[in-house]
Amino acid sequence: MLDVAFARPSLPGSGALALLIGEDETASGLWAKADAATDGAIGRALAAAKFTGRKDQTATVLAPGGGLSRVIAVGLGKRADARTRTYEEAGGTAAAAATGDEVLTIAPGGSGPEAAHAALGAVLRAYRFDRYRTKEKPEDKPKLAKVVINHEEQAAAKAAWPALEAIAEGVFVTRDLVSEPANVLTPAEFAKRCEGFSKYGLDVEILGPKEMRKLGFGALLGVAQGSVNEGRFVVMQWHGRKGKGKSKPVAFVGKGVTFDTGGISIKPAGGMEEMKWDMAGAGTVAGLMVALAGRKAKVDAVGILGLVENMPSGTAQRPGDVVTTYSGQTVEVLNTDAEGRLVLADALWYCQEKFEPRFMVNLATLTGAIVVALGHEHAGLFSNDDELSQRLFAAGTETGEKVWRMPLADAYDKLLRSDIADMKNIGGRPGGAVTAAQFLQRFVNGTPWAHLDIAGTAWNSKDGPTIPKGASAFGVRLLDRLVADHFEA
Repeated sequence: MLDVAFARPSLPGSGALALLIGEDETASGLWAKADAATDGAIGRALAAAKFTGRKDQTATVLAPGGGLSRVIAVGLGKRADARTRTYEEAGGTAAAAATGDEVLTIAPGGSGPEAAHAALGAVLRAYRFDRYRTKEKPEDKPKLAKVVINHEEQAAAKAAWPALEAIAEGVFVTRDLVSEPANVLTPAEFAKRCEGFSKYGLDVEILGPKEMRKLGFGALLGVAQGSVNEGRFVVMQWHGRKGKGKSKPVAFVGKGVTFDTGGISIKPAGGMEEMKWDMAGAGTVAGLMVALAGRKAKVDAVGILGLVENMPSGTAQRPGDVVTTYSGQTVEVLNTDAEGRLVLADALWYCQEKFEPRFMVNLATLTGAIVVALGHEHAGLFSNDDELSQRLFAAGTETGEKVWRMPLADAYDKLLRSDIADMKNIGGRPGGAVTAAQFLQRFVNGTPWAHLDIAGTAWNSKDGPTIPKGASAFGVRLLDRLVADHFEA
Protein backbone atom coordinates (compact mmCIF):
# COMPACT_ATOMS: atom_id res chain seq x y z
CA MET A 1 0.00 0.00 0.00
CA LEU A 2 1.19 3.52 -0.76
CA ASP A 3 2.53 5.52 2.15
CA VAL A 4 0.19 8.47 2.80
CA ALA A 5 1.15 11.72 4.53
CA PHE A 6 -0.71 14.96 5.16
CA ALA A 7 0.81 18.42 5.14
CA ARG A 8 -0.21 22.05 4.95
CA PRO A 9 -0.03 23.54 1.46
CA SER A 10 3.55 24.01 0.30
CA LEU A 11 5.14 23.67 -3.10
CA PRO A 12 7.06 20.40 -3.41
CA GLY A 13 10.64 20.75 -4.59
CA SER A 14 10.55 17.58 -6.65
CA GLY A 15 8.35 14.75 -7.85
CA ALA A 16 4.88 15.06 -9.34
CA LEU A 17 2.17 17.53 -8.37
CA ALA A 18 -1.52 16.85 -8.96
CA LEU A 19 -3.99 19.73 -8.96
CA LEU A 20 -7.64 18.75 -8.56
CA ILE A 21 -9.45 21.65 -10.18
CA GLY A 22 -13.12 22.53 -10.24
CA GLU A 23 -14.81 23.69 -13.41
CA ASP A 24 -13.85 27.25 -14.39
CA GLU A 25 -11.78 27.78 -11.23
CA THR A 26 -8.91 30.24 -11.58
CA ALA A 27 -5.37 29.74 -10.36
CA SER A 28 -5.01 30.15 -6.60
CA GLY A 29 -3.22 28.55 -3.68
CA LEU A 30 -0.75 25.87 -4.61
CA TRP A 31 -1.79 26.07 -8.24
CA ALA A 32 -0.81 29.75 -8.39
CA LYS A 33 2.44 29.09 -6.52
CA ALA A 34 3.39 26.28 -8.89
CA ASP A 35 2.60 28.44 -11.90
CA ALA A 36 4.78 31.24 -10.55
CA ALA A 37 7.63 28.83 -9.76
CA THR A 38 7.57 27.57 -13.36
CA ASP A 39 7.39 31.05 -14.92
CA GLY A 40 3.83 30.52 -16.07
CA ALA A 41 4.52 27.24 -17.89
CA ILE A 42 1.63 25.46 -16.16
CA GLY A 43 -0.90 28.13 -17.02
CA ARG A 44 0.20 28.27 -20.63
CA ALA A 45 0.07 24.48 -20.98
CA LEU A 46 -3.41 24.20 -19.46
CA ALA A 47 -4.66 27.01 -21.69
CA ALA A 48 -3.21 25.30 -24.77
CA ALA A 49 -4.92 22.04 -23.72
CA LYS A 50 -8.19 23.96 -23.27
CA PHE A 51 -8.38 22.59 -19.73
CA THR A 52 -11.46 23.97 -17.96
CA GLY A 53 -11.81 21.56 -15.01
CA ARG A 54 -14.61 19.63 -16.65
CA LYS A 55 -15.24 16.37 -14.78
CA ASP A 56 -12.78 13.64 -15.79
CA GLN A 57 -10.79 16.08 -17.96
CA THR A 58 -7.04 15.69 -17.54
CA ALA A 59 -3.91 17.44 -18.71
CA THR A 60 -0.27 16.64 -17.90
CA VAL A 61 2.60 19.11 -18.12
CA LEU A 62 5.96 17.33 -18.27
CA ALA A 63 9.09 18.90 -16.73
CA PRO A 64 7.54 22.35 -16.25
CA GLY A 65 10.43 23.59 -14.11
CA GLY A 66 10.68 24.40 -10.43
CA GLY A 67 12.11 20.92 -9.77
CA LEU A 68 8.81 19.20 -10.63
CA SER A 69 8.86 16.19 -12.94
CA ARG A 70 5.26 16.76 -14.01
CA VAL A 71 2.07 18.58 -13.09
CA ILE A 72 -1.17 16.66 -13.49
CA ALA A 73 -4.43 18.59 -13.68
CA VAL A 74 -7.60 16.60 -13.04
CA GLY A 75 -11.06 18.10 -13.51
CA LEU A 76 -13.67 17.72 -10.79
CA GLY A 77 -16.57 19.34 -12.61
CA LYS A 78 -18.58 21.81 -10.59
CA ARG A 79 -17.03 21.60 -7.14
CA ALA A 80 -20.39 22.19 -5.47
CA ASP A 81 -21.63 18.96 -7.07
CA ALA A 82 -18.56 16.91 -6.18
CA ARG A 83 -19.04 13.89 -3.91
CA THR A 84 -16.44 11.97 -1.97
CA ARG A 85 -16.39 9.56 -4.92
CA THR A 86 -15.45 12.46 -7.20
CA TYR A 87 -12.33 13.12 -5.11
CA GLU A 88 -11.49 9.41 -5.00
CA GLU A 89 -11.67 9.07 -8.77
CA ALA A 90 -9.61 12.22 -9.28
CA GLY A 91 -6.98 10.99 -6.81
CA GLY A 92 -6.86 7.64 -8.59
CA THR A 93 -6.50 9.31 -11.99
CA ALA A 94 -3.59 11.36 -10.65
CA ALA A 95 -1.87 8.27 -9.23
CA ALA A 96 -2.19 6.45 -12.55
CA ALA A 97 -0.52 9.37 -14.32
CA ALA A 98 2.36 9.52 -11.81
CA THR A 99 3.53 5.91 -11.70
CA GLY A 100 6.98 6.96 -12.93
CA ASP A 101 7.50 9.18 -9.87
CA GLU A 102 8.34 8.08 -6.35
CA VAL A 103 6.34 10.84 -4.65
CA LEU A 104 3.05 12.40 -5.70
CA THR A 105 1.78 15.55 -4.01
CA ILE A 106 -1.96 16.13 -4.40
CA ALA A 107 -3.65 19.48 -3.85
CA PRO A 108 -7.33 18.45 -3.80
CA GLY A 109 -9.10 21.48 -2.37
CA GLY A 110 -12.49 20.74 -0.82
CA SER A 111 -12.85 19.83 2.84
CA GLY A 112 -10.38 17.88 4.95
CA PRO A 113 -12.36 14.62 4.75
CA GLU A 114 -12.75 15.05 0.98
CA ALA A 115 -8.99 15.45 0.75
CA ALA A 116 -8.59 12.14 2.59
CA HIS A 117 -10.84 10.51 0.00
CA ALA A 118 -8.49 11.75 -2.72
CA ALA A 119 -5.76 9.82 -0.92
CA LEU A 120 -7.98 6.73 -0.81
CA GLY A 121 -8.50 6.93 -4.56
CA ALA A 122 -4.75 7.17 -5.17
CA VAL A 123 -4.07 4.19 -2.88
CA LEU A 124 -6.76 2.04 -4.51
CA ARG A 125 -5.55 2.83 -8.03
CA ALA A 126 -1.92 2.04 -7.18
CA TYR A 127 -2.76 -1.57 -6.23
CA ARG A 128 -0.85 -4.19 -8.17
CA PHE A 129 -0.90 -7.98 -7.87
CA ASP A 130 2.66 -8.92 -8.80
CA ARG A 131 3.35 -11.92 -6.58
CA TYR A 132 4.26 -14.13 -9.51
CA ARG A 133 6.32 -11.71 -11.61
CA THR A 134 9.96 -12.86 -11.55
CA LYS A 135 11.56 -11.27 -14.63
CA GLU A 136 10.09 -7.80 -14.77
CA LYS A 137 12.64 -5.12 -15.62
CA PRO A 138 13.11 -2.40 -12.99
CA GLU A 139 12.13 0.29 -15.47
CA ASP A 140 8.81 -1.45 -16.09
CA LYS A 141 7.81 -1.44 -12.44
CA PRO A 142 5.75 1.45 -11.08
CA LYS A 143 7.86 3.63 -8.82
CA LEU A 144 5.17 5.53 -6.93
CA ALA A 145 5.60 4.86 -3.21
CA LYS A 146 4.20 7.88 -1.40
CA VAL A 147 1.30 10.30 -1.65
CA VAL A 148 1.34 13.62 0.19
CA ILE A 149 -1.99 15.41 0.60
CA ASN A 150 -1.53 19.18 0.86
CA HIS A 151 -4.53 20.81 2.51
CA GLU A 152 -5.36 23.72 4.79
CA GLU A 153 -7.42 21.37 6.98
CA GLN A 154 -4.49 19.05 7.52
CA ALA A 155 -5.71 17.81 10.91
CA ALA A 156 -9.22 17.00 9.62
CA ALA A 157 -7.83 15.15 6.61
CA LYS A 158 -5.43 13.19 8.79
CA ALA A 159 -8.21 12.31 11.25
CA ALA A 160 -10.39 10.93 8.45
CA TRP A 161 -7.63 8.74 7.06
CA PRO A 162 -7.39 5.74 9.46
CA ALA A 163 -10.92 4.54 8.70
CA LEU A 164 -10.33 4.93 4.97
CA GLU A 165 -7.00 3.15 5.24
CA ALA A 166 -8.79 0.22 6.91
CA ILE A 167 -11.25 0.10 4.02
CA ALA A 168 -8.36 0.08 1.55
CA GLU A 169 -6.81 -2.80 3.48
CA GLY A 170 -10.07 -4.74 3.18
CA VAL A 171 -10.24 -4.00 -0.56
CA PHE A 172 -6.68 -5.27 -0.99
CA VAL A 173 -7.46 -8.46 0.95
CA THR A 174 -10.26 -9.15 -1.50
CA ARG A 175 -8.25 -8.25 -4.59
CA ASP A 176 -5.39 -10.49 -3.44
CA LEU A 177 -7.71 -13.44 -2.86
CA VAL A 178 -9.57 -13.06 -6.14
CA SER A 179 -6.33 -12.64 -8.11
CA GLU A 180 -4.74 -15.84 -6.80
CA PRO A 181 -4.60 -18.83 -9.17
CA ALA A 182 -6.77 -21.79 -8.23
CA ASN A 183 -3.80 -24.15 -7.80
CA VAL A 184 -2.72 -21.92 -4.90
CA LEU A 185 -6.03 -20.79 -3.43
CA THR A 186 -7.77 -24.10 -2.71
CA PRO A 187 -10.65 -24.16 -0.21
CA ALA A 188 -8.21 -25.24 2.52
CA GLU A 189 -5.75 -22.45 1.69
CA PHE A 190 -8.55 -19.87 1.56
CA ALA A 191 -9.71 -20.98 5.00
CA LYS A 192 -6.14 -20.85 6.32
CA ARG A 193 -5.79 -17.25 5.16
CA CYS A 194 -9.04 -16.40 6.90
CA GLU A 195 -7.57 -17.80 10.10
CA GLY A 196 -4.79 -15.25 9.70
CA PHE A 197 -7.34 -12.43 9.73
CA SER A 198 -7.78 -13.01 13.46
CA LYS A 199 -4.91 -10.51 13.79
CA TYR A 200 -7.48 -7.79 13.05
CA GLY A 201 -9.58 -8.87 16.03
CA LEU A 202 -11.92 -11.21 14.17
CA ASP A 203 -13.11 -14.49 15.67
CA VAL A 204 -12.63 -17.15 13.01
CA GLU A 205 -14.12 -20.67 13.03
CA ILE A 206 -13.46 -23.22 10.29
CA LEU A 207 -15.58 -26.29 9.64
CA GLY A 208 -14.07 -29.15 7.64
CA PRO A 209 -15.80 -31.95 5.72
CA LYS A 210 -16.37 -34.04 8.85
CA GLU A 211 -18.15 -31.22 10.69
CA MET A 212 -20.19 -30.32 7.61
CA ARG A 213 -21.31 -33.91 7.10
CA LYS A 214 -22.38 -34.05 10.72
CA LEU A 215 -24.43 -30.89 10.31
CA GLY A 216 -26.00 -32.13 7.09
CA PHE A 217 -24.61 -29.69 4.52
CA GLY A 218 -25.72 -31.96 1.67
CA ALA A 219 -25.92 -29.24 -0.98
CA LEU A 220 -22.48 -27.76 -0.35
CA LEU A 221 -20.81 -31.16 0.01
CA GLY A 222 -22.48 -32.37 -3.18
CA VAL A 223 -20.68 -29.64 -5.12
CA ALA A 224 -17.37 -30.40 -3.41
CA GLN A 225 -17.42 -34.18 -3.80
CA GLY A 226 -15.77 -34.27 -7.24
CA SER A 227 -12.53 -32.60 -6.12
CA VAL A 228 -9.54 -33.86 -4.17
CA ASN A 229 -9.51 -30.38 -2.59
CA GLU A 230 -12.18 -30.80 0.04
CA GLY A 231 -14.55 -28.03 0.99
CA ARG A 232 -14.38 -25.71 3.97
CA PHE A 233 -16.92 -23.50 5.76
CA VAL A 234 -15.67 -20.33 7.43
CA VAL A 235 -17.49 -18.26 10.03
CA MET A 236 -15.94 -14.87 10.88
CA GLN A 237 -17.32 -12.65 13.62
CA TRP A 238 -16.63 -9.04 14.56
CA HIS A 239 -17.91 -7.88 17.95
CA GLY A 240 -17.87 -4.10 17.69
CA ARG A 241 -20.61 -3.25 20.18
CA LYS A 242 -18.51 -4.00 23.25
CA GLY A 243 -20.30 -2.93 26.42
CA LYS A 244 -23.45 -1.83 24.53
CA GLY A 245 -25.70 -4.77 25.33
CA LYS A 246 -26.86 -7.67 23.21
CA SER A 247 -27.68 -6.95 19.59
CA LYS A 248 -28.54 -8.98 16.53
CA PRO A 249 -25.62 -8.98 14.11
CA VAL A 250 -25.61 -7.94 10.48
CA ALA A 251 -24.61 -10.85 8.26
CA PHE A 252 -22.82 -11.33 4.96
CA VAL A 253 -22.58 -14.61 3.08
CA GLY A 254 -20.22 -15.33 0.19
CA LYS A 255 -20.06 -17.95 -2.55
CA GLY A 256 -16.50 -19.31 -2.62
CA VAL A 257 -16.05 -21.66 -5.57
CA THR A 258 -12.27 -21.50 -5.84
CA PHE A 259 -12.44 -22.99 -9.32
CA ASP A 260 -15.52 -23.83 -11.33
CA THR A 261 -15.19 -26.23 -14.24
CA GLY A 262 -18.94 -26.69 -14.25
CA GLY A 263 -18.49 -30.23 -12.95
CA ILE A 264 -20.01 -32.97 -15.10
CA SER A 265 -21.98 -30.22 -16.90
CA ILE A 266 -18.57 -28.95 -17.96
CA LYS A 267 -18.01 -25.45 -19.31
CA PRO A 268 -16.47 -24.72 -22.73
CA ALA A 269 -12.68 -24.33 -22.67
CA GLY A 270 -12.72 -20.73 -23.89
CA GLY A 271 -12.54 -18.37 -20.93
CA MET A 272 -12.58 -21.14 -18.34
CA GLU A 273 -9.41 -19.67 -16.79
CA GLU A 274 -11.59 -16.84 -15.52
CA MET A 275 -13.34 -19.29 -13.21
CA LYS A 276 -10.55 -18.86 -10.68
CA TRP A 277 -12.51 -15.82 -9.53
CA ASP A 278 -15.77 -17.68 -9.00
CA MET A 279 -14.95 -17.22 -5.31
CA ALA A 280 -15.22 -13.41 -5.51
CA GLY A 281 -18.33 -13.33 -3.31
CA ALA A 282 -16.46 -15.05 -0.48
CA GLY A 283 -13.43 -12.88 -1.15
CA THR A 284 -15.56 -9.78 -0.78
CA VAL A 285 -17.02 -10.97 2.52
CA ALA A 286 -13.51 -11.65 3.85
CA GLY A 287 -12.30 -8.18 2.81
CA LEU A 288 -15.41 -6.52 4.26
CA MET A 289 -14.90 -8.20 7.63
CA VAL A 290 -11.25 -7.04 7.66
CA ALA A 291 -12.39 -3.50 6.83
CA LEU A 292 -15.03 -3.44 9.60
CA ALA A 293 -12.57 -4.78 12.15
CA GLY A 294 -9.77 -2.51 10.94
CA ARG A 295 -11.79 0.65 11.42
CA LYS A 296 -13.32 -0.64 14.67
CA ALA A 297 -16.87 -0.43 13.35
CA LYS A 298 -19.42 -0.17 16.16
CA VAL A 299 -21.47 -3.11 14.97
CA ASP A 300 -21.69 -6.85 15.51
CA ALA A 301 -21.13 -8.56 12.17
CA VAL A 302 -20.95 -12.11 10.85
CA GLY A 303 -19.24 -13.19 7.65
CA ILE A 304 -19.86 -16.68 6.28
CA LEU A 305 -17.89 -18.27 3.44
CA GLY A 306 -18.84 -21.50 1.69
CA LEU A 307 -15.64 -22.77 0.03
CA VAL A 308 -15.57 -25.55 -2.56
CA GLU A 309 -13.94 -26.56 -5.83
CA ASN A 310 -16.29 -27.80 -8.57
CA MET A 311 -14.52 -30.52 -10.57
CA PRO A 312 -15.54 -33.45 -12.81
CA SER A 313 -14.31 -36.85 -11.67
CA GLY A 314 -15.47 -40.35 -10.86
CA THR A 315 -16.82 -39.07 -7.54
CA ALA A 316 -18.45 -35.91 -8.92
CA GLN A 317 -22.09 -35.06 -8.54
CA ARG A 318 -24.16 -36.14 -11.57
CA PRO A 319 -26.99 -34.34 -13.34
CA GLY A 320 -30.15 -35.89 -11.93
CA ASP A 321 -28.77 -36.44 -8.43
CA VAL A 322 -30.93 -35.39 -5.48
CA VAL A 323 -29.32 -33.75 -2.45
CA THR A 324 -30.75 -32.93 0.96
CA THR A 325 -29.84 -29.44 2.10
CA TYR A 326 -29.09 -28.33 5.66
CA SER A 327 -32.63 -26.94 5.81
CA GLY A 328 -34.05 -30.41 5.09
CA GLN A 329 -35.37 -29.37 1.69
CA THR A 330 -34.38 -31.57 -1.24
CA VAL A 331 -32.96 -30.42 -4.56
CA GLU A 332 -32.83 -32.23 -7.89
CA VAL A 333 -29.51 -31.16 -9.45
CA LEU A 334 -30.22 -30.94 -13.17
CA ASN A 335 -27.12 -28.92 -13.98
CA THR A 336 -23.91 -29.23 -11.96
CA ASP A 337 -22.78 -25.84 -13.30
CA ALA A 338 -25.55 -24.19 -11.28
CA GLU A 339 -23.49 -24.96 -8.19
CA GLY A 340 -23.13 -21.61 -6.42
CA ARG A 341 -26.76 -21.56 -5.36
CA LEU A 342 -26.28 -24.99 -3.76
CA VAL A 343 -23.35 -23.73 -1.71
CA LEU A 344 -25.30 -20.64 -0.66
CA ALA A 345 -28.42 -22.67 0.21
CA ASP A 346 -26.67 -24.36 3.14
CA ALA A 347 -24.75 -21.21 4.12
CA LEU A 348 -27.84 -18.98 4.20
CA TRP A 349 -29.92 -21.41 6.23
CA TYR A 350 -27.07 -21.93 8.70
CA CYS A 351 -26.60 -18.16 9.03
CA GLN A 352 -30.23 -17.31 9.77
CA GLU A 353 -30.69 -20.30 12.10
CA LYS A 354 -27.53 -19.84 14.16
CA PHE A 355 -27.23 -16.04 14.33
CA GLU A 356 -30.78 -14.67 13.80
CA PRO A 357 -29.29 -11.63 12.03
CA ARG A 358 -30.92 -8.27 11.43
CA PHE A 359 -30.45 -8.95 7.74
CA MET A 360 -28.40 -11.11 5.41
CA VAL A 361 -26.66 -9.97 2.23
CA ASN A 362 -25.14 -12.66 0.07
CA LEU A 363 -22.68 -12.02 -2.75
CA ALA A 364 -21.98 -14.38 -5.62
CA THR A 365 -20.69 -14.51 -9.16
CA LEU A 366 -23.85 -16.47 -9.74
CA THR A 367 -25.10 -16.17 -13.31
CA GLY A 368 -24.02 -15.16 -16.79
CA ALA A 369 -27.60 -14.03 -17.25
CA ILE A 370 -27.05 -10.98 -15.02
CA VAL A 371 -24.19 -9.88 -17.29
CA VAL A 372 -26.52 -10.10 -20.28
CA ALA A 373 -29.09 -8.01 -18.39
CA LEU A 374 -26.86 -5.35 -16.79
CA GLY A 375 -23.45 -5.59 -18.41
CA HIS A 376 -20.51 -4.62 -16.21
CA GLU A 377 -21.93 -1.38 -14.81
CA HIS A 378 -24.26 -2.65 -12.09
CA ALA A 379 -24.55 -5.72 -9.91
CA GLY A 380 -27.93 -7.36 -9.84
CA LEU A 381 -29.86 -6.77 -6.60
CA PHE A 382 -32.64 -9.12 -5.54
CA SER A 383 -34.33 -8.68 -2.19
CA ASN A 384 -37.35 -9.47 -0.06
CA ASP A 385 -37.01 -6.15 1.79
CA ASP A 386 -37.67 -2.71 0.27
CA GLU A 387 -35.82 -0.71 2.93
CA LEU A 388 -32.68 -2.83 2.64
CA SER A 389 -32.84 -2.50 -1.15
CA GLN A 390 -33.13 1.28 -1.01
CA ARG A 391 -30.21 1.52 1.38
CA LEU A 392 -28.05 -0.69 -0.83
CA PHE A 393 -28.92 1.40 -3.87
CA ALA A 394 -27.98 4.63 -2.05
CA ALA A 395 -24.71 3.16 -0.76
CA GLY A 396 -23.87 1.99 -4.26
CA THR A 397 -24.48 5.45 -5.69
CA GLU A 398 -22.16 7.03 -3.12
CA THR A 399 -19.32 4.55 -3.50
CA GLY A 400 -19.60 3.91 -7.23
CA GLU A 401 -20.33 0.21 -6.61
CA LYS A 402 -23.72 0.46 -8.22
CA VAL A 403 -26.59 -2.02 -7.91
CA TRP A 404 -29.86 -2.34 -9.80
CA ARG A 405 -32.90 -4.02 -8.34
CA MET A 406 -34.35 -6.96 -10.26
CA PRO A 407 -37.73 -8.63 -9.73
CA LEU A 408 -38.76 -11.59 -7.61
CA ALA A 409 -42.19 -13.15 -8.21
CA ASP A 410 -44.18 -16.35 -7.79
CA ALA A 411 -44.30 -16.85 -11.56
CA TYR A 412 -40.51 -17.27 -11.60
CA ASP A 413 -40.60 -19.47 -8.51
CA LYS A 414 -42.88 -21.97 -10.25
CA LEU A 415 -40.14 -22.62 -12.81
CA LEU A 416 -38.16 -24.41 -10.08
CA ARG A 417 -40.72 -27.17 -9.57
CA SER A 418 -39.19 -30.64 -9.71
CA ASP A 419 -40.93 -33.90 -10.60
CA ILE A 420 -39.18 -35.85 -7.84
CA ALA A 421 -37.83 -33.39 -5.23
CA ASP A 422 -38.83 -30.19 -3.45
CA MET A 423 -37.19 -28.15 -6.20
CA LYS A 424 -34.70 -28.31 -9.05
CA ASN A 425 -31.60 -26.14 -9.21
CA ILE A 426 -32.31 -24.51 -12.59
CA GLY A 427 -35.37 -22.91 -14.11
CA GLY A 428 -34.42 -22.73 -17.79
CA ARG A 429 -32.75 -20.00 -19.85
CA PRO A 430 -35.42 -17.25 -19.63
CA GLY A 431 -34.93 -15.12 -16.54
CA GLY A 432 -31.94 -17.19 -15.41
CA ALA A 433 -30.65 -14.62 -12.92
CA VAL A 434 -34.14 -14.26 -11.42
CA THR A 435 -34.79 -17.98 -10.99
CA ALA A 436 -31.37 -18.31 -9.33
CA ALA A 437 -32.41 -15.64 -6.84
CA GLN A 438 -35.78 -17.31 -6.33
CA PHE A 439 -33.91 -20.50 -5.47
CA LEU A 440 -31.85 -18.68 -2.83
CA GLN A 441 -34.94 -17.04 -1.33
CA ARG A 442 -36.19 -20.50 -0.33
CA PHE A 443 -33.35 -20.66 2.20
CA VAL A 444 -33.65 -17.29 3.98
CA ASN A 445 -36.69 -18.29 6.05
CA GLY A 446 -38.21 -14.81 6.10
CA THR A 447 -35.09 -13.00 7.28
CA PRO A 448 -34.60 -9.59 5.58
CA TRP A 449 -32.26 -10.51 2.75
CA ALA A 450 -30.56 -9.25 -0.37
CA HIS A 451 -28.72 -11.19 -3.03
CA LEU A 452 -26.04 -9.39 -5.06
CA ASP A 453 -25.14 -11.12 -8.30
CA ILE A 454 -21.67 -9.72 -8.98
CA ALA A 455 -20.80 -11.84 -12.01
CA GLY A 456 -20.43 -8.71 -14.16
CA THR A 457 -18.63 -6.52 -11.63
CA ALA A 458 -16.13 -8.71 -9.77
CA TRP A 459 -13.42 -8.41 -12.41
CA ASN A 460 -12.38 -5.39 -14.49
CA SER A 461 -11.22 -6.05 -18.05
CA LYS A 462 -9.62 -2.59 -18.25
CA ASP A 463 -8.24 0.07 -15.93
CA GLY A 464 -10.65 2.36 -14.11
CA PRO A 465 -10.05 5.52 -12.04
CA THR A 466 -9.66 3.64 -8.74
CA ILE A 467 -9.51 0.04 -9.98
CA PRO A 468 -6.65 -1.27 -12.09
CA LYS A 469 -7.39 -4.08 -14.52
CA GLY A 470 -8.20 -7.26 -12.58
CA ALA A 471 -10.04 -8.00 -9.36
CA SER A 472 -12.29 -5.10 -8.38
CA ALA A 473 -13.28 -6.08 -4.81
CA PHE A 474 -16.79 -4.94 -5.71
CA GLY A 475 -18.95 -4.90 -2.60
CA VAL A 476 -16.40 -4.13 0.11
CA ARG A 477 -16.94 -0.38 0.02
CA LEU A 478 -20.64 -0.73 -0.81
CA LEU A 479 -21.38 -2.86 2.24
CA ASP A 480 -19.04 -0.93 4.52
CA ARG A 481 -21.00 2.21 3.62
CA LEU A 482 -24.29 0.41 4.24
CA VAL A 483 -23.11 -0.51 7.74
CA ALA A 484 -21.63 2.92 8.48
CA ASP A 485 -24.74 4.81 7.38
CA HIS A 486 -27.42 2.68 9.05
CA PHE A 487 -26.24 0.01 11.46
CA GLU A 488 -23.49 1.29 13.73
CA ALA A 489 -24.32 2.07 17.35
